Amino acid sequence: MLDFPGRPRPREQAARCGLSLGRSRLRGGRGASLWERAGAASSRAPRAGRARLFFAKFGSCGRPAAPPPQCQEDADVGSHRHLGPRSAAASSGSAAGSRAGPGSPELRAAPTGSSAGTGSASGPCPRALSSPAPAPRQRQRQRQPRPAMESSELESDILRRVRALLRELDGHHPSCQSDRGMLRWTLHKRIEQSPGTGCVLVSILVKELERAERGDVRHYIIPLLHTLMYALIQAPCIPDELCARVYDFCKRLLTLPKPFCTIGLDYASRLQLERTAPGTLYQRMVISEQSLPSAPFPFQERIFIFADPELLPEAICKALATDTEAAQVSRSPRGCMSCVVTHALQAALGDTCDTPGLRAQLQALPPGDVEHWFQQVVAAVEGAGSEGGSGRGQHTARLERIYHGLLGSVPAGNAPQEGLQGTPLPNPSISFHLWTEDEQLWKELVLFLRPLSQSCEPECLGQELEPVEMPDVLPGCGCCGQSRFSVLSTDSGIERDLPAPEEPCAPCAERSRLHRKGGIKKKPSPLDGAAFLQAGSAVPGGKPPGKPPGSAGMPPEPAGPLQRLRTARVLLLGDDRVLGRLARAFHSLRKREARRAFLTPRLDLQFYHIPVVPGQPQPSAAAEHAGPEELCEVARYLGRADPWYESNINTLCHMIPKLATMPSSPSRALVTDPFLTDVIAYYARMGTQPVCFQVHSVKVLFQDPAQDPAEDVFLTELLTQVQDSPSHREPSTTKRKSTLDGPGMDLTVTCRRVVLSERQKELALSLRSTGLLMKAIPAEEARDLGCLTVTITEIVRTSNLAGRSFSAVANRFRTRSIKVRSPEQRPFTVQLDKDSRRTYRDVIGLEVSPCLEPSYCLQKTRTTKFSPQETEDVGLVKFLPRSLLLPINTFAGVIP
Repeated sequence: MLDFPGRPRPREQAARCGLSLGRSRLRGGRGASLWERAGAASSRAPRAGRARLFFAKFGSCGRPAAPPPQCQEDADVGSHRHLGPRSAAASSGSAAGSRAGPGSPELRAAPTGSSAGTGSASGPCPRALSSPAPAPRQRQRQRQPRPAMESSELESDILRRVRALLRELDGHHPSCQSDRGMLRWTLHKRIEQSPGTGCVLVSILVKELERAERGDVRHYIIPLLHTLMYALIQAPCIPDELCARVYDFCKRLLTLPKPFCTIGLDYASRLQLERTAPGTLYQRMVISEQSLPSAPFPFQERIFIFADPELLPEAICKALATDTEAAQVSRSPRGCMSCVVTHALQAALGDTCDTPGLRAQLQALPPGDVEHWFQQVVAAVEGAGSEGGSGRGQHTARLERIYHGLLGSVPAGNAPQEGLQGTPLPNPSISFHLWTEDEQLWKELVLFLRPLSQSCEPECLGQELEPVEMPDVLPGCGCCGQSRFSVLSTDSGIERDLPAPEEPCAPCAERSRLHRKGGIKKKPSPLDGAAFLQAGSAVPGGKPPGKPPGSAGMPPEPAGPLQRLRTARVLLLGDDRVLGRLARAFHSLRKREARRAFLTPRLDLQFYHIPVVPGQPQPSAAAEHAGPEELCEVARYLGRADPWYESNINTLCHMIPKLATMPSSPSRALVTDPFLTDVIAYYARMGTQPVCFQVHSVKVLFQDPAQDPAEDVFLTELLTQVQDSPSHREPSTTKRKSTLDGPGMDLTVTCRRVVLSERQKELALSLRSTGLLMKAIPAEEARDLGCLTVTITEIVRTSNLAGRSFSAVANRFRTRSIKVRSPEQRPFTVQLDKDSRRTYRDVIGLEVSPCLEPSYCLQKTRTTKFSPQETEDVGLVKFLPRSLLLPINTFAGVIP
C-alpha cells in the first residue's frame, strides 16, 4: 500500500477515531451530530494535540483516566458557583479555554488549532512534546477549517447548556440544586455580551422544541419556548427562515390543551408582527416599560414591588431598595430612545448597518433630534405592523431611508465588518415600596393611572380626620346671629331657588346653612375627591374633551369603550402572610370598584409572587405552628403546577437573604449586571399565565353580645385553638366539665362535605376538640383550589381498668363552606393566613364560605330589590363572576 504524505495510515486512522470518540465522552456532550463534526475537525489536528488528547483520556500509563465528577459539566457551565451570581455573567461569556484551568481535562483535550487550547497548555507526557512537526501541506490544511471548528465549539457549548437546563427541569442532579435558576440567566447574559450567539441559541432551541414535540415531552415545551422568545427579543437580527420555523411550531401548539394553545396563540401573533416588521417586539417592550411618548403605541407598564417590613428583616429591605435604585440609574428617556432606534435599524438592515457610527451619531445629537428620529422609527415600524400585507421589503426600504437621513452620506453597505453588535434591553420601570398602610396599594395604583398635579402635595395622601370646632358666629357678618345650623342642607340644587341678589345677607346665610356646628372636618386629599377621579377619564382612550352634552342643539356623542392602556405589575415579596394581606387589599379594592369603577376600565392589574423566607423570621409576626417551608405553601403549589416557576422563582426563596447579607466589597459595587433585577424583569415580562386562587370569607362571632360580628377574608389557612386564658365569666361548672371530659372544648360543626364524585353531602357532628385547621391550598394534587381541607383534632375518651385516658384523633374532610359553634360558650382564638397580627380572641363561632365578587353582590341586591321572588340569577347577574379569585401569574399556569 502506498504511503502518501498527506494520508494517514490505517493504524493512525483507527487511533484518531478512538481519540475523537473519547474527547466527545470527556466533554459530556450528548448531541451526536454536532460532536461528529467536532471530531472530524479534530482528526486533522497535529500529532502533538492528538497525543495530549490521548494522555488526557488514558493517563501517562495507558490506563483510563478518572471520570469527571458528577455534575462536572454543569459546574463548567456555571462557574458562578464559586464566584457568586453577580460575577457569573463575566465567566459565562468567556471562551471554553478561559473557563478551564491549566490542569483541567478540557484544556488538555483541546487541539492546538482551536481557541480552547492555546500554546500554554502542555500534555502530561514528554513524548507528546517531541512529536515531529507536520508537513507544510498538512499545516496549510489545518488553517482552513478553523472557522468551522470555532462554530462547532460554540454550538456544542450552547447545546450543552440547553441540555443542562432540561436536566434541571427533571431534577436529575440533586447535588447541583444550588445552581438552579442560574443557567437560564447565563444563557441570556451571553447574548448580551456576544450578540452573534443569538441565532445559534435560537436554532438550537428550535431543534430541541421539535425534538420534545416528537417525544411528547410536554413539560419541556413551555420553558424552551419562553427561553427562545426572550432570546429572539434580545438578538439584534434573526433570519426570517428561523422565525418561520418558530411560527410554524407555535401554530402546531393550537391543537394541544391549555396552557399550550394559549401560549402558542400569543407567541404566534407576536411572531407574525416580528416577521413583518423586525424589531417590533423589542420596540413595544421598551416603549411600554419606559413610558416613552408614542402615539402609535400609547401603552405604559410599571412594576410595583411590595414588601412587608414587619415580615422581612431590615437588611433584606435595604438591599432590595438599593438594587432597585441602582437598576433605575441607567434609565433615561434619551438612552432608551437611542436603543429603540439602533435596534430597529439593525434588525431591518442586518450586517450592513454601521452600529458604532449610528450610536455615535445619536450620542452627538441634541435630545430633541433624538426624539424626532425615534418618532420616525416608531411610526415606520408600527405602520408596517398594522399594514401586514405590504411585505418586508417596503419596511426595509423605509428604515433604510431613515438610516441615510440619520447618518448623512454614509452608504449602508460600507459598514465596518465588526460583526453583529447587540443593543441591551433596558431595565423596566421598577418602584420598591414598604407596605405600611392598608390603602397603600390602591393609592399607588391611582397615582400611576392619574399622577398628581404640581399643586397637589404628596404629603396629603395619608392625612386622617382631625376634629375642628366651627365658630358659632362667622366674623364680618352682622346677621349671623339669626343663622340656623342644620345637619341636613336645605339647598335644593335648583338655580331658581337661590336667594335674590338684593338680599344683603343671602351669601352669609347660604354659607351658614351648609355647615354643621361642632363637627369634624376632613382635610381634602387629592385621591379622595370626585373631581380627581373624574379627571382620570382624560387619559388616552377615554372620551375626548369637547362641548358639553346638549349644547348647540346637538345630541351627545356616545362614549367609546375605554382601553386599558396601562398595566400595573404588582410583585409581592415574602411568604404566605404577605399574600393574605394582598387578599384583604384586593377584596377592599374590588368593593371600592363595585361602588364606583375607576381603576378597572383603565388599568390592567396583574399580580406576581416571589417567595422570600429569612433565616430567622421575625418573632412578632411568625406563626408558632408554621415552619419555613409551611410559610410558602402558595409558592410550592405554583412550583408543582409550573416547573419553570419552580426552577427560576422558587430558587430565590433562600438566595435573596444570602445576597442581602453578603458583605459589601469594592468588586460588588462595580458590578453592572444585577442578578435579582434581571430575574424580576424576566418574570414580569414572560409570566403571563395566571393561576387563580379562591378567596374565602369568614364571619367571626364574639363572646360579648354587645360586640358586632367581624368579617374578614383569608387566602391560605384558618387556625382555631382553645384560648389559653379562659374568661372570668366562665362558670365553675364548665371548668369541672372540662376536667372530666378531658382537654379541649365541645364544638358543633355543620358543613357540606365534598366526596370523590364532587358531590356535596350534608354533615353535622358534635365532638370535643382542641382545635381545627382549614387549608385552602392543596398539599399534593394540583387541583380543587375552591375546596377547603379541614382537619379537626378530636379528643376521644377511653375507660379501662387503669382508669380514664384520652387520645387525639385527626379527622380530615373537604368542604366548601362550614359553620363552627361552641355550645358551652367557651371562647377560642382564630388566626388567619398564619399571621399572628390577624388573630381574633374571645370567639364562640365562625362561618366560612367562598368570598363572593363585590360587583356580583351589588348587582344581585339591585335585582332582588325589584323582584324579591326571584331566587336564581337573572339579567346581568348571570354574566358576572360569582366568586372572588386572586390571580397570580406564572410562566405556564397549571400544566395538566
